[in-house]
Amino acid sequence: MNSVEPVLSVSKFLRSRIDAGDFPSAVYVVAEKGEPVFADALGDAVLAPEKHPATLETIYDLASLTKPLVTGLLCARLVQAGTLTLDAPVAEYLPEFNRPDKNSLTIGHLATHTSGLPAWRPLYLLASKKEAALEAIANETLEYKPGERVVYSDLGFIVLGFLLQRLTDTSLVESAQREIFDPLKLQHTFFNPARAMQTGIAACEAGNAYERDMCETGAAKDPAATGLGTNWRSQMIWGEVHDGNAYFLGGAAGHAGLFSNALETLRIADQFIADQSELLARETCALFRQNLTEGLNEARSFAWQLAATSDSTGGPALPPDAFGHTGFTGTSCWIDASDQSVFILLTNRTHNRSLPFANINAVRREFHSLAVAALNVRS
Repeated sequence: MNSVEPVLSVSKFLRSRIDAGDFPSAVYVVAEKGEPVFADALGDAVLAPEKHPATLETIYDLASLTKPLVTGLLCARLVQAGTLTLDAPVAEYLPEFNRPDKNSLTIGHLATHTSGLPAWRPLYLLASKKEAALEAIANETLEYKPGERVVYSDLGFIVLGFLLQRLTDTSLVESAQREIFDPLKLQHTFFNPARAMQTGIAACEAGNAYERDMCETGAAKDPAATGLGTNWRSQMIWGEVHDGNAYFLGGAAGHAGLFSNALETLRIADQFIADQSELLARETCALFRQNLTEGLNEARSFAWQLAATSDSTGGPALPPDAFGHTGFTGTSCWIDASDQSVFILLTNRTHNRSLPFANINAVRREFHSLAVAALNVRS
């Protein structure tokens, strides 16, 4: 770490957003060629019942960063091995999808959010047990023809998580540990953190207020859903997965459940850069920069959004083939493979906040602009 001035510009901006109430804490790392260049930790990772200041070691619920960092990476390794192909029908691997409306649905559709599946459904209300969740998704009516448009869908990546388990005959947790965490020697990255680690983890909201609101009054309201109003978590979600479907599925799913700190998130992010990856071949890494949804409403690569997307959270400072992802809890990771640079911003925007939570996409864009400027000043 060097050059104090650029770090101050980024940190000062994030501190202003903490003071404005967007989130109680922010930890960031800006890296080049696998090495952290700028990093800082600001605010409080936990405000109540007692304050815990954020540090570079603070572990965050990465939420939907699970999609590319675990599910996407594991799928890419299977594609590389020839076990999985993007144009193969999902029904070839999961017979639950062998039905007339879903026979044209492919692995590539799931990985690029062009499956036609709904964006979200409360599986914990639609399935009696987690083993029935895949069937519940297969029973959903497609909202559009596969490949027709991009609609970001948790359900698609939940299906990919089940597919990985079916293909490997191993749980997602075990596969991630064997294929990612152990080879990279990660010590603070996992699903379902131990209770003893709680004080080192950033807290989320009290209960499932956001999802409960969607189920009871929002677009997801479904009179056919069973169990509505029961078994909602009411305590502060701290040290367990925030996402309701991931919680229902045992804390680990294809769309959410991963916990990590900023520096170990960087280690995983580096695996998507051809010149740095220890887990993927150069030709596999090319998939993450390639626009697989050309002509559609969003530019999507394999498991990532491209900065070429209008109003992407990458912002104008990143090149069109930079790729990134966000997490509902307030996390984000963007990668510029051409410059071998990585931008990680972890916040816990749901903690100690009332609905609606702050939309921090503008914050993410400004963070990237300031970080890129800081890298340019350094060079």
